[in-house]
Order: sequence, then C-alpha cells, then structure tokens
Amino acid sequence: MLVATALLIIGLVLLVYGADRLVFSAAILCRSFGIPPLIIGMTVVGIGTSLPELIVSFSAATHGQMDIAVGTAMGSNITNILLILGGAALLHPLTVHSNLIRRELPLMLLVTLLCGVTLFDNELSRNDGLGLIAIAAVYLLFIIKIARQAERDNNDSLTREQLAELPRDDVGNTVAFLWLAVALILLPMSTRMVIDNATVIADYFGVSELVIGLTIISVGTSLPELATVIAGALKGEDDIAVGNLIGSNIYNIAIVLGIPALIHPGTLDTAIFARDYWVMLGVSALFTLICLQRSRRIGRLAGALLLCGFIVWVGMLYMFPSVTFW
Repeated sequence: MLVATALLIIGLVLLVYGADRLVFSAAILCRSFGIPPLIIGMTVVGIGTSLPELIVSFSAATHGQMDIAVGTAMGSNITNILLILGGAALLHPLTVHSNLIRRELPLMLLVTLLCGVTLFDNELSRNDGLGLIAIAAVYLLFIIKIARQAERDNNDSLTREQLAELPRDDVGNTVAFLWLAVALILLPMSTRMVIDNATVIADYFGVSELVIGLTIISVGTSLPELATVIAGALKGEDDIAVGNLIGSNIYNIAIVLGIPALIHPGTLDTAIFARDYWVMLGVSALFTLICLQRSRRIGRLAGALLLCGFIVWVGMLYMFPSVTFW
C-alpha cells in the first residue's frame, strides 16, 4: 500500500511535468510556423491545462477502465471549482475584469448541461464522443474569434495576460524538440504508474475505481490548474486565473470525455449520472453565479465555502458511496 501510494504520487508529478513540457515545446514550435501568439495562448496553452486529464482518460479508455476515464474528467471539474478556486480566493480574493470571461461562463454552463444529455442513459456511445469533440471544435473557433476582437480593441485583460505567459522569443526549436522528446518519454510511463497504482489503492480501501478517479487522480491531474491559478492570483492576474479554470472545465467535458467515448463506448456506472453529474452541474452553476454577480468579486468567504464544499463532497464519496441525487 505504501509503495503504491508513493508510486502514484511520483507518477502524478511526472505526468504533470511531462504535460507542461509538451505544452511548452508545442507553443514554441507553433510560433516557429508563424501561428499568432494569441491563438497559441488561447488554444495550445489553454488545452494544456487539461492535458494530464486527457492523457489519463485516453490510457484508461484503451484498457477498458471507463470509470477512471469519466471519473477523472468530472472530478477535475469539481476540483477546479471547489478546491482550486476556493483555495485561491481564500489566499487572495479574485476580481473578474474580463468581458471575455463573462462570455465564456454561460458557455461552460451550457456544455455542462449538454454533458448531462450524453450521460442520461448511463452510456457513452461513439455518437456521443463525436458530438463532444464537435463542441470542443466550436468552442475553439468561438474563443479565437472573440479573443481576436478583444486584441484589436486592446481592452480585455485576459488576452493581455495570456500573451504575457507565453515562452520567451529567444527559446529556439532545438530546445523545443529536446523537451518534446522528454515529454514523450515521461507521459506514457507516468500515466501507467498513475492508473495501475490507483487501482491498487482502490482495491485496498474497497472503493470503486470511479471514486479514485473522482478524487485522488482528479486532484493530481488538476495540479497545472492549481499552479496557474495560484500564480495568477499572487501576481494580480485574476482574469487568467479564473479564465483557465473555465477553459479547463469545458475541455474536460468536450475532449476528456469525448475521446474515451470514441475509443471504448459502452455502459457506465449508474452513479456517474445519478450522483456525480449533479454535483458537477451544481458547482458549475454556483461558479457562474459568483463570477457574474455585480461586484465581480470572489472573496475569502466564498473561497472558504467552496473549500468546505470540497471536503463535504470527498467525505460523502468515501463514507456514503451509495448516495445518489437522481
């Protein structure tokens, strides 16, 4: 058990580091092909925060472990809002200035509602997967369009903060290819470490792989979001902190759920829709209401309540795993 726990932690650290290096190298290579920095920031770097979840869900789906794949995607969305946003707001109250974020929030809620439509029958089909991937493509096109408009008007803080986070111009393709090679070695190795040892821990505690995916794996794969949000909050870049969470939640549903549906369609654990989906929908709606309020401020009280919600949710999963809301 101790060995499995240690290997799981090491695997999560390597997974997150490998994903970060993959995004870093991809951003440099895209720049060398003449892709505008704003598009790199809003797509490559934006998707990069969901890359650990995507890699885990892809690997789990190829081995028929759909509960881990789906649990990781949904658990990451819940973790992003309750744990990461709550912890960041408790550390440093956040204020949403960007109109771009206020346009994305209803989209996140809409995508979450559409997710419920795909999970209603406790099954993920290839048609569901195609629909979710199509949503991801539409979202990418939409976000690029409105980001370009904001860049032309030079009046949106999120686009300015995204551009400031890109790799320096003096980093060349040789460095990018070296980091790409490192990432391609680390990612498959670390992913199997995470999934195999998470399964051992689930067996030891007598809980389902779904619960492990919803909690331990989802928290571990959300480390990039945690680092981005805390760094943004400490630097006063509140919009990039909140904006990355919104984008990550949309990608987690549209891509991290969509790709496993294409790889291994089939029946899901009934608790996914009857319990976990409603928690994800509820916290997403709460996130939207908090950010769209007139003050646009996420204060320490809201952060403390979100963190308490995370503790209650995790406690419920382990102490009352049979509880459902549908």
